[in-house]
Order: sequence, then structure tokens, then C-alpha cells
Amino acid sequence: MTVLTKAFYTLVSLVVITVYSLLLIGTMARVRAKAQGRIGQPAYQPFIDIIKNNSLRTGVSHGVMFFLGPVFRLAGGLGTYLFIPVIFGSAVFANFSFAGDLLLVMYFIFFGQLGMALGAGESGHPYTAIGVARGLAQMTAFELPFALSVIAVAAQHGTLSITEIVAAQQGGVANWVAFTNPLAMIAGMIAFLGMSGGNPFSVVLAPQEIPIGPPTEMQSSFLGMLQTNRAIFNGAKMVLFMNLFWGGAAHESLIVAILIMVAKTFLIYLYVTIVGASFPRFRTEQSIRFFIGVPTVIGVIAVVLQMV
Repeated sequence: MTVLTKAFYTLVSLVVITVYSLLLIGTMARVRAKAQGRIGQPAYQPFIDIIKNNSLRTGVSHGVMFFLGPVFRLAGGLGTYLFIPVIFGSAVFANFSFAGDLLLVMYFIFFGQLGMALGAGESGHPYTAIGVARGLAQMTAFELPFALSVIAVAAQHGTLSITEIVAAQQGGVANWVAFTNPLAMIAGMIAFLGMSGGNPFSVVLAPQEIPIGPPTEMQSSFLGMLQTNRAIFNGAKMVLFMNLFWGGAAHESLIVAILIMVAKTFLIYLYVTIVGASFPRFRTEQSIRFFIGVPTVIGVIAVVLQMV
């Protein structure tokens, strides 16, 4: 396969996951609204928001680093997605998974969040330090059970290659990590709630407390870039967790494999939406105590069992 062919396939994969994730974000926003007794936005609203914001320009400047924040955030989302196989065994949706492993993907997850924190730090807003401190503290807390779950899965299969982990789960539902290593799955899926940033772990934006953050600090195309990254990063995280714990998406027919991917990622996002609609937001210290409590203990037990 030539470099140009691989680049074209990767572009197709990126467009597909971006469009799908935007539709999923809009759909889940409507589901959340219905759960709260509201009408809610149309499912296509995220597309309108991105087009509208990218058509605007801003004359406000806080410095170079402030505007590099969204760029780093987008780079983190793209890097996370590009090294994950979306469809197992598909040349079109393999991305560059042959060139990376779990540690590289975890690095890109951190990279986007740290880059955004640096950008926010140059905004000059008096509450910026609050948001950055909350975000980094919670990120450190939920990454602990997530890292432990990854270590347990890697120890179970003897590899850090995502493709090989998916391959080891083929042959039936009983081979999925969710059933062969349920403690690692539980720790990872709880950490996924914090990684998604919704209730009860929406401590960074804190929409009920202080009306600040990227939606008000960033304008025009910079906000459009953040919204695009939200779709790519959400899609990447859902595909990653599908590959790690739920057998990935694999079938002889590409269409069926795509439908499997859609079904599994939809259920993963629905899980996040249901939890977010059912619980109010934690305070920052409550969120941190939660993640370094039961999920971390479960992750430690999962690692110990695999080592033993």
C-alpha cells in the first residue's frame, strides 16, 4: 500500500468518525433534554454550530499561546484517533494503528488536555486558574484507574498493541475483556465517565457555577476548532474503549463491521448520557476522592490478579 493510498484511507476514516460523532453528540443532547423534560436541540445542531463559528472572525487577542490551546487540543484528538484501529482487519479503517500502541495513545490523550490548560493560562481571566486546577486535578485522578485498567489488559494479553488486543478478543462474546477481565473493564469504564467530562464530573466548565470556559473565552473559528475536536476526540475515546473491553468491531463484511462499531459506540455514549442525566455535578474534591477510591482499588486488584 502506497503512502498516498494510506493517507486517503485515513482521511476517509477521519471524515466518517467526525460526522458520526457529531450526529451522536446531537442525538445524545436531545436524549438528555427529553430526560429533563425539555424539547432539546435537533440532532444536526452541532453541524450548524461548527459552520457558524468557522464563518466568524475575532479581533480579540490574548497572545499566541492562547490561540495555540485549541490547536494542541485538536492535535491531541487527532493523534488519539489516528493510532487506533476503528474496524479490525479493514485497510480503510485501520488508520496508523500499526505504528503505535496504547502508551502512545495515552500520551495523546494527555497532550490535548495539557495544551488546552496552557492556552487557558494566557487568557487573563481571573477564574482561569480555577478551571485549570480543577481540570488537571480531576485528570490526574481519573487517569489512575484508567492506567491500571490498561496495565491489567496489557498484562492479560501480553502486548500493548491495540490491534493484537482486539485480535485476542475475537471468536465470541466470551472472549471480550469485559467478561475475561471484568475488574479491568469496570475500572476503565468508570474512568471513562471522568474522561468524557459530563455530569457528575463536569467540574472544569462548572456550567451551574461560573459561566466561563472555552465556550465564552474562545470565539469564531477557534471555538469551531474545539467543537470539531470534541467530535473527533469523543469518537476516538469510544472506539478505544470498544477495542479494549468490548471486542472491537470485526466482521467479514465491512458494512456489518461498521454497524457493529456504531452499535457498540452508541451504547457506550448512551451509558455516559444516562449517568450524566441521573446524577448532579460533584464538587472538585468529591470527584477526586471518588476516582482515587473504589475505581482505583478495583484497578489495583485487576492488575494484581493478572500478575499472580
